[in-house]
Amino acid sequence: MAREEQALLSTEIVNRGVEPSGPDAGSPTFSVRVRRRLPDFLQSVNLKYVRLGYHYLISHGVYLATIPVIVLVCGAEVGSLSRDELWRKVWDEATYDLATVLAFLAVLAFTISVYIMSRPRPVYLIDFACYKPADELKVSKAEFIDLARKSGKFDEDSLAFQSRLLAKSGIGDESYMPRCVFEPNVNCATMKEGRAEASTAMFAALDELFDKCRVRPKDVGVLVVNCSLFNPTPSLSAMIVNHYKMRGNILSYNLGGMGCSAGVIAIDLARDMLQASGAGLAVVVSTEAVSFTWYPGKRRSMLIPNAFFRSGCAAVLLSNRRRDFHRAKYQLEHVVRTHKGADDRAFRSVYQEEDEQRIKGLAVSRDLLEVGGHALKTNITTLGPLVLPFSEQLLFFAGVLFRHLFPSKTTAPPPGEAATAAAAPYIPDFKRAFEHFCMHAASRDVLEHLRSNLGLRDGDLEASRAALHRFGNTSSSSIWYELAYLEAKGRVRRGDRVWQLAFGSGFKCNSAVWRAVRRVRRPSRSPWIDSIDQYPARMDAQ
Repeated sequence: MAREEQALLSTEIVNRGVEPSGPDAGSPTFSVRVRRRLPDFLQSVNLKYVRLGYHYLISHGVYLATIPVIVLVCGAEVGSLSRDELWRKVWDEATYDLATVLAFLAVLAFTISVYIMSRPRPVYLIDFACYKPADELKVSKAEFIDLARKSGKFDEDSLAFQSRLLAKSGIGDESYMPRCVFEPNVNCATMKEGRAEASTAMFAALDELFDKCRVRPKDVGVLVVNCSLFNPTPSLSAMIVNHYKMRGNILSYNLGGMGCSAGVIAIDLARDMLQASGAGLAVVVSTEAVSFTWYPGKRRSMLIPNAFFRSGCAAVLLSNRRRDFHRAKYQLEHVVRTHKGADDRAFRSVYQEEDEQRIKGLAVSRDLLEVGGHALKTNITTLGPLVLPFSEQLLFFAGVLFRHLFPSKTTAPPPGEAATAAAAPYIPDFKRAFEHFCMHAASRDVLEHLRSNLGLRDGDLEASRAALHRFGNTSSSSIWYELAYLEAKGRVRRGDRVWQLAFGSGFKCNSAVWRAVRRVRRPSRSPWIDSIDQYPARMDAQ
C-alpha cells in the first residue's frame, strides 16, 4: 500500500534564493516540493468496470439467452421442411377466420403504437456557433506579462510565476482576453464589466447560430445558460430573453458555479426538458467571464487561472422534432455524469475564496490532478459498457479473470520509479468506440496525462491541443471549439462518433457522445476560418 501511494508522488527541488535575514542570511536555500501525479486510473478500474459490465450483460441477458435459442429452434424446424411442405402447412392445413385475423392485426398495431409512443424521441444537434473575439483583444504571452506588469497589480515574484505557467501552458500568442483586467488600479470584477463581457460573447454566438440555422428566437422553447463565476440578477438567461424578445412561456435555466464541465450538464438538462415538455427546440449557451476569474493578488494557487483562462462562448441548437433529422449534424447518444463532491478534497480542489488580503480569487489545489484522475476513472468506467465494442469488453473481462485466478507478484521498482506488475491489465481501446475526441483543453500537462492513460495517439488529441493553442482554456465552451476544429478540417463523416469529455469544480467529470447523422461539410463560418490551414504545424513549431 505504501509503495502504491509512493508511486503517485513526485519530488522537485526548488531554489528559494538567498536568505535575506536570520542566522542563515546570505546563504542559498532550497526546499523539496512533493506533488501528486495523475493516477494511472485505467490500472485500477477493474472492479467497478466489471460490476458495470455484469449489470449491462444481465440487463440484456434475457435477449442474449433467448433470441439465439428461438432462432436455432425455428431454423431447425423450417430447415427440415421443403418449400412445398412449408407452403402447405401455412395455407392449406391452417384455418383462419376473419375475426381472428382482425384481432391479431389490431393487437399488433396497438403494440407497435405503444412501443413507438413510449420511446423517447432522439435529440439532434442542428448546428452550433463559437464566439471569435475582436482582433484587438488578442494577447501574446509576452504581452500578457508586459500588461500585467504595467497594471501595477503584481509583484515580480507573481509575474515570474505566471510567466513560467504560460511557458508550459500550451497556449499560443493569439488567444483573447478582455483589456479591463490589465487596467491600472481598476477592479475589473464589476457588474458593469461582467455584463459587457458576457453580453458581447453570448449575443455574437447566438446571432451567428440563429442566422446559420434560420431559426427565429421566438421558436425556441428551452434556453439553458451556464457561466460559472458571473451570476448577475437578472440572470444571463434573462438577458438573452430580453435581448431577443423571446416568447413568454420559454423554459429558461441559468447554471452557475459548476465549472468547466457545465457545458455537458447544460446539454443534459436541455435534453431532459425537450423530452419532458416536447418544446421542440432548445438553445444551450456556454461561456465564462474572464474578468471574474482574474486575481490581482499574490497567492500562487489563485494565480493559476490567470495564466490559463481566456475569452470564449458557444451556442448550440438542439431539437427533438423528427422532421429536423434531415438538417441535423449529430444525434445525442449518451450523457454520463460523475460527481465527486462527497469527498472533501475533491470538493475543495477548485475553490473560490478570499486570500489573506481579502482579495477574491479561484484557488486551484495541488490535489487537482489526483482528484481529476479518480473522477475520470469513474466516468469512463460507467461510459465504457455503453460505447465499447463487445469484443473489447470480453477481452477486458478475460484479463481481469486471468489476473484473479493467476495473481502475479509485483516486482520491486528501482528508486524513484513506480511499481509495475508482471502482468498488466488489458486496457480497453477507446479508439474502437470513437472516431473523434474532444477533451477539455485545460492545459498541456492535463492533455498529455489523458493521452497516455487512455492509450491514445498524439493525433487523437489534435483538436484539443489546437483549441488550447489558438484560444486557450475557454472553460465549458472549449469542447465546442474542438468540434469546430474537426469540422473545419472536414474530418467528420456519417456514422462517426464524437466523445466530448469535460471536468470542473465540484469535482465533476462529464461525457457526451454524439453520432454524426451525415457527412459534415466544411462550414463557411467558423472561429477557425482564417487559421485552420496553419494547424497542426503551428503548435508543433512552438
